[in-house]
Amino acid sequence: MSSTRKRRGREGSAEHASSKASVGSVLKKLRSNANPANVEGMARFGINPEGTLGASIPTIRNLAKTIGKDHELALSLWKTGIHEARILASLVDDPTAVTERQMESWVKDFDSWDICDQVCSNLFGRTPFARHKVIEWSGREEEFVKRAGFVLVAALTVHDKKAEDSEFIAFLPMIECGSTDGRNFVKKAVNWALRQIGKRDAALNRAAIAACESIRKKDSPSARWIAADALRELRGEAVQRHLRVKRRIAR
Repeated sequence: MSSTRKRRGREGSAEHASSKASVGSVLKKLRSNANPANVEGMARFGINPEGTLGASIPTIRNLAKTIGKDHELALSLWKTGIHEARILASLVDDPTAVTERQMESWVKDFDSWDICDQVCSNLFGRTPFARHKVIEWSGREEEFVKRAGFVLVAALTVHDKKAEDSEFIAFLPMIECGSTDGRNFVKKAVNWALRQIGKRDAALNRAAIAACESIRKKDSPSARWIAADALRELRGEAVQRHLRVKRRIAR
């Protein structure tokens, strides 16, 4: 083996050891902020308590800021299966390094609505594959995978400032189709996606309201709830005032 290859091998081993040590130190910090009382409260809100420490989201976000972006660390944190470590992984991972294979692997591990929402909002919605996964996952049957498809729509409305209205209008038929799924975690994500589209600008507000009118005609309790709840917000004075301000600024 050449000296160059030996050196590279040693460097690779050092990086691997450093990553493992970093995982250990990060987990130590997370465990030092564990709060069993929080775990009990989270369980009441439908968050899986298994493997959960009860560390707060502000604590996790502050820790992520001290770490910075680290794709390899994110992969290692995810493998621990610890609830807070997986949220932290979504914050420190580099969206440009994420692959479709990783997204498929992680989405299958989603076992709580907050893990789904954090990963999609913090990470998956910023990847080049987000739109493809909206279409793919929203048609899947697994509850949290399907939720992820609609959460990605909400994430894109926030993160993708340059997207054309037509891209979001194209999601509305998918939202109408998903509106009849009565599972709690799916219908709330469908509602979220619809409301976020309708708050992006005046044209999308009109398109989302029209979609609501179509959805509420469906013979489905979940569809009627989604439409009624979204219409209250999208027609409400707070949203309409916000959209008027945006129009004035854009002129």
